[in-house]
Amino acid sequence: MRFVAERPETRYALTSEGQSIAYQVCGRGDLDLVYVPNWASPIDLMWDHPWSAQFLWRLASFSRLILFDKRGSGSSDHVAPDALATLEDWADDIATVMDAVGSERAALVGSTVGCPIAILFAATHPERTSALVVINGTARMLADRDYAGLQPESVDERVDNFRASWGTAGVLELLAPSLVGDDAFGRWLARFCRVGNPPAMASAVFRAELLTDVRPALGLIQSPTLVLQRADATVVSSQPQGRFLAEHIPGARYIELPGADLLPFVGYAGEVLDPIEKFLTGDLTAPEPNRVLVTVLFTDVVSSTPRVAELGDRRWRNLIATHDTFVRTELDRFRGRAIRFDGDGVLATFDGPGRAIRCACAIRDAVSALDLSVRAGLHTGEIELHGDDIAGIAVHVGKRVQSAARPGEVFVSRTVADLVAGSGIELRDEGEYDLKGVPGTWRLFSVSA
Repeated sequence: MRFVAERPETRYALTSEGQSIAYQVCGRGDLDLVYVPNWASPIDLMWDHPWSAQFLWRLASFSRLILFDKRGSGSSDHVAPDALATLEDWADDIATVMDAVGSERAALVGSTVGCPIAILFAATHPERTSALVVINGTARMLADRDYAGLQPESVDERVDNFRASWGTAGVLELLAPSLVGDDAFGRWLARFCRVGNPPAMASAVFRAELLTDVRPALGLIQSPTLVLQRADATVVSSQPQGRFLAEHIPGARYIELPGADLLPFVGYAGEVLDPIEKFLTGDLTAPEPNRVLVTVLFTDVVSSTPRVAELGDRRWRNLIATHDTFVRTELDRFRGRAIRFDGDGVLATFDGPGRAIRCACAIRDAVSALDLSVRAGLHTGEIELHGDDIAGIAVHVGKRVQSAARPGEVFVSRTVADLVAGSGIELRDEGEYDLKGVPGTWRLFSVSA
């Protein structure tokens, strides 16, 4: 089966108390899989970063993937900080969403503080749980007799520090320490957290999580269980806590992974995804042509033919060689990968649309010193890797977006515009375009100088 990645539609399911729970469904696998991440992981933004989207698409490649916003977070109905949803409420949310999509039995994949919710559901609904996967999880965060954890007297200080960093790049130290200093990812993660929960709610939930203890439920889990643990993960989870889960869930399998990041899609996500797929399906699917999500950049020197006639072949070749040097310098600066130089332009890819836009503008400005005018086009989409080359509809779209741009301008597709919302990059709506050879009409935007 070939899986085509599409951003799923957000729908609502009603709990027995009449609260609306936002959910999404995607994928066409035989296995139903409910993903339960951190409490403030808004499903409407999960697809907005390539790493997170690729993680979800991989899960959906072998399952019918079910996502939801827990009550009190994201697009689900909100609750007051002094009337928080409980673990039981969130476990009920899983049942509500499963009922809404017609799922009688599903595998649960819990990550970090989503793990206690998945654990409680598996223990209380064994007939509806086909398997359980716990990523960087814990049964209890605070230390207890014969149990390693955080010191209880540090709760207030930790909650205060948590609230101060919530919604800022400071959350990197907690959730993705390997990316501290990555400003682009830090801005995205900060916005992701803000949309998931405002600081007061997030810190109230964090305090409640610090006091949570699901140890009594571990021995009641009847489903096959896999525990994945980053060896150096701290704060929310730790190596002894991961082992504790595996030792107290009957028949659980424990796999320790390198690294300290709590977010499962940060770094090489295959280390997390490969054992999950093999555990849930019995095998790893043979990969099709390697497909990844990237931002594609095309640039082109405007009116190159008249300039060749004006300068002559030799001088033009020297000018283009200097142009290519300038372009490579900017690609290196913005972490772009040159796929190929086509005479008087470049095709390049980026792992982030914001960097791609800034690089395109930098290239435009740099080569203007050579008295050259370029136009650039960008599109974000899934591509196929073929050795050092790339292919796919996203490549064709990027080329057509570049062809629509005016001299000296950078045009981007609607997909790129949506991904950089809130980044500070100013875009101007250029209206609808028919892109040659690409079905439908496309709304394009130009980057303000």
